[in-house]
Amino acid sequence: MNNLIAQIEKMKPFFEKVSRNKYLRSVRDGFIAAMPVVLFSSVFMLLAYVPNIFGFYWSESIEAIIIKPYNYSMGILGLLVAGTTAKSLTDSFNRDLPKNNQINNISTMLAAIVGFLLLSSDPIVGGFASGYLGSTGLLSAFVSAFVVVNIYNIFIKNNITIKMPKEVPPNISQTFKDLLPFAASSLLLLIVDIVIRSIVGINFAQAVIQMFQPLFTAADGYLGLALIYGAMSFFWFIGIHGPSIVEPAISAIIYLNLDANLRLFQAGEHASHVLTPGAQHFVATLGGTGATFVVPFMFMLMAKSKQNKAIGKASFVPTSFGVNEPILFGAPIVLNPVFFIPFMIAPIANIWLFKVFVDILKMNSILYFLPWTTPGPIGLVLGTGFAPLAFLLAILLLAMDVLIYYPFFKVYDEQMFEKENKIVAEEAQKENTPKKSVDDLVYAMNEKEDNDEKNVLVLCAGGGTSGLLANALSKAAKEYNVPINSAAGSYGAHYDIMKDYDLIILAPQVASNYADIKKDADRLGIKLVKTKGKEYISLTNDPKGSLNFVLDILNEEQDHVSNDPTLSQEGI
Repeated sequence: MNNLIAQIEKMKPFFEKVSRNKYLRSVRDGFIAAMPVVLFSSVFMLLAYVPNIFGFYWSESIEAIIIKPYNYSMGILGLLVAGTTAKSLTDSFNRDLPKNNQINNISTMLAAIVGFLLLSSDPIVGGFASGYLGSTGLLSAFVSAFVVVNIYNIFIKNNITIKMPKEVPPNISQTFKDLLPFAASSLLLLIVDIVIRSIVGINFAQAVIQMFQPLFTAADGYLGLALIYGAMSFFWFIGIHGPSIVEPAISAIIYLNLDANLRLFQAGEHASHVLTPGAQHFVATLGGTGATFVVPFMFMLMAKSKQNKAIGKASFVPTSFGVNEPILFGAPIVLNPVFFIPFMIAPIANIWLFKVFVDILKMNSILYFLPWTTPGPIGLVLGTGFAPLAFLLAILLLAMDVLIYYPFFKVYDEQMFEKENKIVAEEAQKENTPKKSVDDLVYAMNEKEDNDEKNVLVLCAGGGTSGLLANALSKAAKEYNVPINSAAGSYGAHYDIMKDYDLIILAPQVASNYADIKKDADRLGIKLVKTKGKEYISLTNDPKGSLNFVLDILNEEQDHVSNDPTLSQEGI
């Protein structure tokens, strides 16, 4: 098993490169930017239809009022994502362009929206149809964004623009600079629309859904589900945020299926599509990637090892809300050969059991979108509209995951217990560089001429783990009366706010993006550091240590990461 893990780890650089692919990241970041719309709209669907389960039905007029916010938000999700994806991709292209010749991300957003409408909407009397402007138009949204930004890149990079005299105000000059690429991208997508309609007689959005329908069907099968959630676990196991690679590839499918399930349910039919956002968050990745919901409880309640018990106590709360990095890096589970098999098997077993309930027992699949931080069993029950079988399924999932993880947990706990008895823990053998006390570092900071208030931004994949460190740092800063403000954010949603910070800390799951964000950090004069697993988790549980860590960086005259980009004394 150790040899297998070593071989897998050798592949890590390749997978890190894949995770940094600008197109995958733009899709992911585009969805992150649009997530408030999805969450907002879902509240109204729950309000409109969950009461039906208990025999209460709104009148048609009241139901129409409740549903209107959903139709005007989720109903245009594709249009919005076209713009947010274009902006994210534009920001990626701009990192490789001269600072005095950048692509206007506002212009690409507008062009992508126009292009999306050309591809996805049919003219009707008095306007245009909205049938493919929501989740059904997501594939068209990505196509529009990719085409638009690449055309802009060609025009701007080669200075194929309308140039105005220097005397013309910059905002007017920018308008003319954007005119040619805007026109070229819009006309190209119009031509695509005309060609598709002439060949198949339907719009591009509908045609592309029909073309990929066999893939959608395959993805919803047992093998497809195993590949999808097995891949997520595999990437996370080697230390790369799995969903950031897999989710962009399935994002259109899962939202299409969610929309289809709701329509089937409203029509009184069986909501049979398994692959949905809720199936991922509350079934396959119950408690986080690897289906780790039960693992911290096992560590806390069953472990003989004092270290394992402590890790369980520290991680069971965040893991219950889908933030499982404390157990992944604290145990660790990531790159731990003992846990490779259950980490891969549990998510697949969970989603297969869910599919059995949907296909054979005819339980409705997930109907509603809920925040991923909803505790898994609760999310499963709510997402299926309080389906009676969902209560039974939630219990079975937890029991099955315990059975899958238990033999491997026992092996690992015995190993750790033996190490503790012999007092030969690996970390005790490592030479740690002596660090100044917090008091010394606070004094050094106050003695500097530039001792103004400092702002620290912690970034992770979804804004969950980063909050743990940001909160620890805020607590210590307040205790020691140090002028440091800390905030948590998700990678991809930080580009417009990073200029307001003096230091950015990357959590382990987004550390592979270090090279990309460093371009922006260097341009803005911001210090940047990436962390590794155990180091990061120890900082989240040690407010004083987190303040020490940050002050040590801020008190350096030179950027700390220029010499040691990990700032870590230990691996995962």
